[in-house]
Formats: sequence, C-alpha cells, structure tokens
Amino acid sequence: MEQLTSLIAGFGAALTPANLIYLVIGAVLGTAVGVLPGLGSSMAVALLLPIAFTLDPTGAFIMFSAVYFGGLFGDSTAGILLNTPGQASAIASSLEGHRMARDGRAATALATAAIGAFIGGFISTLIVAFFSPYLVLLATQFGPAEYFALAVFAFFAISSVVSESIIRGLGALAIGLALSFVGIDGPSGTERFTFNIPQLFDGIDIVVVTVGLLAVGEILHTAATIKVSPPDFKLGATKATMSKADFRRALPSWLRGTAFGAPFGLIPAGGSEVPTFMAYGTEKRIAKKKGQTDFGTTGSINGLAAPEAAGNSSAGTSLGTLLAIGLPTSATAAILLGAFQQFGLQPGPLLFERSGDLVWTLIASLFLALVVLVTLNLFLAPMWAKLLYIPHNYLYAGIAVLATLGVYAVGASIVDVALMLGFGILGFFMRKYNMPVAPVLMGFILGPLAEVELRRALTISDGELSALADGPISIGIYIFLAGAAIVTVVQHLRGIRRERKAAQEPVAA
Repeated sequence: MEQLTSLIAGFGAALTPANLIYLVIGAVLGTAVGVLPGLGSSMAVALLLPIAFTLDPTGAFIMFSAVYFGGLFGDSTAGILLNTPGQASAIASSLEGHRMARDGRAATALATAAIGAFIGGFISTLIVAFFSPYLVLLATQFGPAEYFALAVFAFFAISSVVSESIIRGLGALAIGLALSFVGIDGPSGTERFTFNIPQLFDGIDIVVVTVGLLAVGEILHTAATIKVSPPDFKLGATKATMSKADFRRALPSWLRGTAFGAPFGLIPAGGSEVPTFMAYGTEKRIAKKKGQTDFGTTGSINGLAAPEAAGNSSAGTSLGTLLAIGLPTSATAAILLGAFQQFGLQPGPLLFERSGDLVWTLIASLFLALVVLVTLNLFLAPMWAKLLYIPHNYLYAGIAVLATLGVYAVGASIVDVALMLGFGILGFFMRKYNMPVAPVLMGFILGPLAEVELRRALTISDGELSALADGPISIGIYIFLAGAAIVTVVQHLRGIRRERKAAQEPVAA
C-alpha cells in the first residue's frame, strides 16, 4: 500500500507540462538515435547525457526514462526494417521481424514490436514498483557456478533451435566463442589472437560484429542474388494496426517473452540478450509442434513478439536492480548509474529513503514513457515502413554508409571498419551455406561471461570440477539442459527419418 501511495505521488510530479515535454522530447530523440545503424539504445543515452545534465534532476531523469525505452524501440525498428539492430538485445527480434518486412508486413511487424515492448516494459515496471525488494533477493542466489550453468544452457538452446542442423549450429557457436577470446586475458595479461594489433587489445566491439554479420552480410548477399532473382520485398499496403487474429496469436508470445525477460534484468548474466534468444528458441519449438511454416521463411509474428517483450521486460527490471541495490546489469544501466552519480546520488537501498520523491517520479515516468512511445511508434509505423519503398541500390548503399559511420563512431578506428567488412564476408558465406548467424552472436556475447565465471568457480574450489554443480540452482539447470538435449536430439532424428521416408516414397511409386 505504501508503494501505491508513493507511485501516485510520483505520477503527480511527472504529470506537469514541463516534465511531459521532457518526456516527449526524450522519446523522440531516443527512438531516432536508436534507429541509426551502429548506434543503439545505450549510445542514445550516452549521447543525450549532456542535454539532460542541463536540467534539474527530476526533469533529467524523466527524460532519461523516455530515452531509455525509446532507444530500445529504435533498436527494434532498425532491425526489423534494415536488419541492422542497434543493440545486441534486438538481434533476436530482427530475425523474424525482418522476414516479415520483406514479406510486405513491415507495419504489422513494427506494431507487433511496439505492443510487445509496451507489454514487457509495463509488466516489468510494475514489478519494479511493487516487488523489487523481494525479487532482488533472487540475484544474491547466483554465484559463479550458476552463471556458468546459465551460459552453457543458453549456448545449447540457441545452437540447437535456430538451425535445422545441430552441427551447423554448434559450428556457428564455435566461431562466436573464438571471436570472444580476442583481446587481453584479464587474469594473466596475455595477448590472445590480437596479432600484435593494438586496436584488438580491448577485444572486438559487439557493434562491429553485429553490423558486419547482419547488415554488411545482408548487403553482400542481396548484391550477389539480386541479378538472379527479382527483389523479394513485397511492398503491400502498410497499416499500423494488427488484425484480431494476429493479436490473439501474438498475445501468448508477449506474455511468455515477458516471463523470460523479467528475471534476467535482476542478474548480470549477459543483459537482455540471453532471454531474447531463449524466448525466440521457445517460440520456434512451439511453432514446430503446431506445424507453423512461417518461421524462418515469411516471418513468424510469434518469433518477433516474444523476444521484443523479453528485451523490454529485462530492461525494466534491470533498472529496478540499479535503483534497489546499485547494481547495473546492462550497459545502458551502467550509463544511468554514472548519471545518478553525476547528480550526487548513489543508487541503492538508501536511495529510496533519501531521495524517495525522485525515485518514485522516475518510476512513474517509465509508465508514461511507455504510453507515449507505443502511441508514437504506432502512429509512425507507416512512415518507417516506407523506407522499404526505396530502391535496393539506394537503400543498401545508404545502409552501408550509415553502418560504416556507426562502426567508425564507436572507436574512431579504421581497424573496426576493416573488421566489419570481414564479418560481412563471413555473414555472406554463412547465408550462402545456410549456417545460422544467431549462435555466432550468442557465443560472442556470452563467451566472456562463461569464461570468467568458470575461472572464478574453479579458483574458489581449488580446481574441483564438482564445484560447477554443487548448488540446487546449477544442478537444476543442468538437469533441465540434459532433458532438453535428449528431446532435441530425438526431434532431429525424427525429422531426418521423415525426410528420408518422404524422399523414398516417389521412388517406391
């Protein structure tokens, strides 16, 4: 009851004309920056920090809340329309969302993403407002062994689900893990796979890998096939609304995605990338059981709805973790932590006591930001979808320029641009030989986490491997992993048997 009273007071402070103007400005700017290839939501918050620092703390954090969620909306918009997600958390959404856009359902895909982002963000913000003191206790139960088990489960889940061939999926995962080892090894200070190139000492930036594999790889693939086959964008009528059938089909996926994402915002286990890919994999398994054929072909609305809700629900609860215990569980949350400190505030349990008015105004503004953003993006969906009316040669040339500028802006390094081109060539050959891209990105993102937590667990236990499964959480994860592995292998064997039987039937006839 106390939380409800405080939240109502927060709405009272947020619903002033000046603060609402800050909210709308932040929503527009955050979405606009997030749409640009190579930038993304964390870059949006970072770029707009100087503007917000000119305001009073309340106005600044109201704008931050809108930029925070607005950047996530922009990430997904870029991924759906241009296949260049601005942040790793939007990669899973772009897999099916871009296929929907190519099939003439761009505005429907954007509406699905907008509503999914609203549902995931709204539920997670409710959790922050009423249950964060209790749910944060879950984060304290995770140690090195649990993080490592979680990473292993994510590796298997994405490698076995997104590819029709487990071998190809594991091969793509191995590429991602190899890329994650580039740089200076923290504990020993040893160079690994840097080839004495100073720009590689800090490793490869995720933006370089993402833009290279997805954007440049798509450009090269289109350039190689456009003369052989006509352009496959079906530019039909664009409407920013969903049909009742689409809404009914997407609703369970939105809720499942939210259930995946909300807990992950409470723990520093790779940000929202893990739940988005897990939600995507779950939807693909469900689609296969139901006999749905649009997954991986014309684009599945379920494969877009679940990751989008998962990413935004994770982002919402990660802000709750930042406020409650001062622990940033994502790059964007880390930037916001710096913003709090810039105003002389230290997130944590005492923040609610010492600056309760500011905290509850910020939480209330998150609800308002979501309403503004879903309204704004549904209204602008037809306009965004018209990007696909641009002829291929101009569209992809523009994407190439923006991608190059975005990658160069990350580190002002020509080496990054060269790496982007190299990853683009890799992405082209992976598309050509039907290798999934998602496991590469998952291995690259979670590889460092898995390595660090493995080392920590073994260091604490003096090298005893049994320490990796000495708690109920880690044991439960491995048991679930073993069951999932058995089910997946059986399903793949059945699929192979059906294919062979289908191939033999014409011969027998």
